Amino acid sequence: MRERINNQIRAQEVRVIDFDGNNIGVLPIKEALEMAYGKDMDLIEISPNVNPPIVKIMDHGKYLYEKNKKEKKGS
Repeated sequence: MRERINNQIRAQEVRVIDFDGNNIGVLPIKEALEMAYGKDMDLIEISPNVNPPIVKIMDHGKYLYEKNKKEKKGS
């Protein structure tokens, strides 16, 4: 599955999880993006098949690094 980040997210409203794992609630996508950008982070769609989709505020570069590290360790 390919993650959708920032402006690739199509939903008008999303359920937002902050970088500490706290459920912020359902917000308009514009407001969720502003929250992420305000923290110099990205908004990543982690559960696209629910209504509203669940997104998380996180550092996408760090996320990819950790994901690749886990994949290599499992190989």
